[in-house]
Amino acid sequence: GGSTSNLNMNLYATKKTAAEGMLDIALFLANITHMKTVIEQGAGYRYYAAVLTLISFSLALQIVAGVLIIIIGRRDLNNSTLQRRLDYLNNVTTIIVFITTVLNCFISTFGMQRTGYFPWLMMRIH
Repeated sequence: GGSTSNLNMNLYATKKTAAEGMLDIALFLANITHMKTVIEQGAGYRYYAAVLTLISFSLALQIVAGVLIIIIGRRDLNNSTLQRRLDYLNNVTTIIVFITTVLNCFISTFGMQRTGYFPWLMMRIH
């Protein structure tokens, strides 16, 4: 590899921020789809209120993280007066993303209501 003096920290941080933002968008869309499915199943779904609350909270955290990612990505990392604040915002964003990940593990644990399609599909294959 090259020496560290050739590393453009702004370019590195911008690429990292863009990748994190794309992953946040993917999770956001997955949560929207999950929420739509839960709403379509209706209030008869066993964990309806809990899952809708968790998904809503997750979506709110993802919006906050997305805004922070945009703020961090638009700032100049080489500006020494901003480095401390950007480091703080980066740590806050990392904590929010971690909480969102844990929250989505809980959402996945509740799962979806069984529809009976899988056994039907397995019978058709045999």
